[in-house]
Amino acid sequence: MKKPAHGSCREDPGWTVRTGRIDASGKEERVFRKPFPANFRSMTETKKILIITGDAGESFEVLFACHRLREAGYQPVIAAPAVKRMNLVIHDFEPGWDTYIERQGYGVESDLSFDEVDPADYHCLLIPGGRAPEFLRNDRRVINIVKTFYNSNKYIFAICHGVQILVTAGLVSGRKIACYEHVKFEVESCGGIYVTPDEAVQDGRIVTGKTWQSHPAFYQLVFACLEKVKAESPQVVLS
Repeated sequence: MKKPAHGSCREDPGWTVRTGRIDASGKEERVFRKPFPANFRSMTETKKILIITGDAGESFEVLFACHRLREAGYQPVIAAPAVKRMNLVIHDFEPGWDTYIERQGYGVESDLSFDEVDPADYHCLLIPGGRAPEFLRNDRRVINIVKTFYNSNKYIFAICHGVQILVTAGLVSGRKIACYEHVKFEVESCGGIYVTPDEAVQDGRIVTGKTWQSHPAFYQLVFACLEKVKAESPQVVLS
């Protein structure tokens, strides 16, 4: 079985799973599933970072997170509403447009569903942007996951529209927040402090960034926090 050519955070070969859904060509849709190791649920000594996204997640933000974390020796794990090949998008700015445009982006397979997430298995949570947070913030499973990370005193990283999920989870009140400029109203309406001109900001255990153009500043803060996690958890080893 060959691994799909689409992007993924995964490295291991896997298998296809029948979904029972019929696509436009009349064929049964299948998704690629990674074979998790037997001790997947108990690997608390690996450097696992949970990434929450879904259809219409921003391609660059999702893939950059996966690649940058893997480069540094971490294990990114993508959680989505279901295990499937997600359709990511590209948000960019074009002359003559008063707002960003959206194009079809890469396809990426999720590693597990929100129902399968145990926050205790992960050291930190990362929430990319795109249009996905617009509907994911209404998923009670997502909000419960985010609140569990926060109540466990774990770092939460969110960029661009990913901050919308923090707003719904009630985590922006009284905090300095960097986000896409048109999420500013939501942040301030819920008691947050919109930060400008900084591209990224840390307030306690929450790190936020404005857009994918903010990656340099955002990931400087992210990895500074991850270094603190290593210092606080000397048992952490490479996965």
